[in-house]
Amino acid sequence: MPTMDAYPLLSTIESPADLRALPQSELEKVARELRAYLIDAVSQKGGHFAAGLGAVELSVALHYVYQTPQDRVVWDVGHQAYPHKVLTGRRDRLSSIKHKGGLAPFLARHESPYDAFGAGHSSTSLSAALGMAIAAARTGTPRRVAAVIGDGAMSAGMAFEALNHIGSLDLDMLVVLNDNDMSISEAIGAFSNYLARLLSSKRYADLRATGKRLLRRVPPALALARSSQAFMRGIMRPETIFDDMGLHYVGPIDGHDVGALVATLRNLRERKGPQLLHVVTTKGKGYAPAEADPITWHGPGPFDPRTGIVLKEKSSGPSYSQIFGQWLMDIAAADERVVAITPAMREGSGLVQFSKRFPDRYFDVGIAEQHAVTVAAGMACDGLKPVVAIYSTFLQRAYDQLIHDVALQKLPVVFAVDRAGLVGGDGATHQGSFDLSYQRCIPNLVIMAPADENECRQMLYTALVCGQPAAVRYPRGTGPGVAVQAQMLACPIGRAEVRRVGQGLAILAFGPMVSACEALAEAHDLTLVNMRFVKPLDRDTLLEIASEHDAIVTVEENVVAGGAGSAVNEVLLAADARLPVLNCGIPDRFIEHGSREDCLASAGLDRASLEARILEWWQSVAPALMRARLRGRRSALAALRAWRGYRSESGRS
Repeated sequence: MPTMDAYPLLSTIESPADLRALPQSELEKVARELRAYLIDAVSQKGGHFAAGLGAVELSVALHYVYQTPQDRVVWDVGHQAYPHKVLTGRRDRLSSIKHKGGLAPFLARHESPYDAFGAGHSSTSLSAALGMAIAAARTGTPRRVAAVIGDGAMSAGMAFEALNHIGSLDLDMLVVLNDNDMSISEAIGAFSNYLARLLSSKRYADLRATGKRLLRRVPPALALARSSQAFMRGIMRPETIFDDMGLHYVGPIDGHDVGALVATLRNLRERKGPQLLHVVTTKGKGYAPAEADPITWHGPGPFDPRTGIVLKEKSSGPSYSQIFGQWLMDIAAADERVVAITPAMREGSGLVQFSKRFPDRYFDVGIAEQHAVTVAAGMACDGLKPVVAIYSTFLQRAYDQLIHDVALQKLPVVFAVDRAGLVGGDGATHQGSFDLSYQRCIPNLVIMAPADENECRQMLYTALVCGQPAAVRYPRGTGPGVAVQAQMLACPIGRAEVRRVGQGLAILAFGPMVSACEALAEAHDLTLVNMRFVKPLDRDTLLEIASEHDAIVTVEENVVAGGAGSAVNEVLLAADARLPVLNCGIPDRFIEHGSREDCLASAGLDRASLEARILEWWQSVAPALMRARLRGRRSALAALRAWRGYRSESGRS
């Protein structure tokens, strides 16, 4: 941890009450120390960085004016909330953030009473804050509610749904729009460019000309307006937009002027009705490399704060995201109908090079997962071949669109489901624990789980050419190190691969769990099957395995409830194949943050835990299987003796 000698004021702040005890004249110094502390602390072990640097003064001002935690301050996502964590009693643990047993990567109600609402996905703050304002009004509780939304979250439809509702109610709450013109990638969408586009449009020019003609006929009005340009700008100012939605607009103001923020927030805290404060901030403020390149510095690993050099982890090979990105460029070069869609995750999904090479076939829709899926469906209707690059945890937000707009119409959309399984440091909100369960019940959808890098490339190609909706789900990080062949070959739909034939027990593994089980199968002479397809399952191979083995174990990096193992159980029950089955997967609880290895161990899916559990279970069922086998032999012998006695009594030879 950083030594606190360099932070004399910050070292005295253990809670917002300590901050509020300081004279306002000290707040700029607090902000300077807080920014320096963030740079020092995050540099040691990494974490979300640039967004927090941009929200330092805003965090100080909010906790200085609002009586938290009695007043509710709801932060969107949490990328920008590191300063908030420091000011609310978690300063000395900041370097533990995202690590096992450390601070949660985002807001977490269980961690602090100052985290009014937990959030890892964006654009929830306005709805949650409105709910709290309604509760305060209904219960007569004297508290104020503020929501801080920014970092691209205003591009999501949920934020606009909430604004529409807020404006229709006469409730006391504040919306703080933290405008840094960024999300993780560049801000996407009409909202971020609305005024600039409007004021430079032909429609605006025509309206301006019309306004001039009308105002010339009424000289007093012309004098009052001074010019048609000023008149039209007055009509089209941001306050007009938000006032029309029912919110009283204030701003924009400098989000790094703590004195102005405090004065404005004090005024707004006492106002009745819904208010919107527009603050303009710089992402990465105060750290030159992050200001210059906020995308790279959104969430760096450990770095040298003096040089700005990020200490990269050694990689054993290309990540699955890179495998996807290369496949997409290769297939796009061969087929001009291929297009890529992402909900604001260009860097994480491996689309940077594609966006540069095929800019007219790259569509970043902003933080709008529902729209991403449905626009892909529309493209597929008219002959394009859309590929939606999306994290497992974010696909959850577009579930109705997946069913209603894609699968129901059997539209050939490819879903490249990244970060499937346990992702590590981003924790429970970002673990891809559920996608097999929530996709498996959808008709018309093919679901594939590659065991290695080459299989990932070939399955992506299979998804593109299969002629129906298809999902390829792959984990974060690198694979087992299998060489990737340039040639693309479609996999036979619903066909498993028997990797090893052993005795007694068969392991049916899905996706990355295949390599996790290889050494176990080899060491104990067990059969290992790479199932490859979750839907449709290879029913023939499964029943053949069941007929030739005493027991089956399924292993998947997905929740056990309703997952791939459940699909195996259903096939076996329908065929009346009676043999013991053990389903291994993520247990029925949320897996918290840590390294990917920590998360796998917590779920019992690391190699050591899997081996211990499978062998213990196998040893427990083996004696019963042996007894059943002996009973079967005795019954067969008894039947044979009875038959021989019958033949002897009847005089037959």
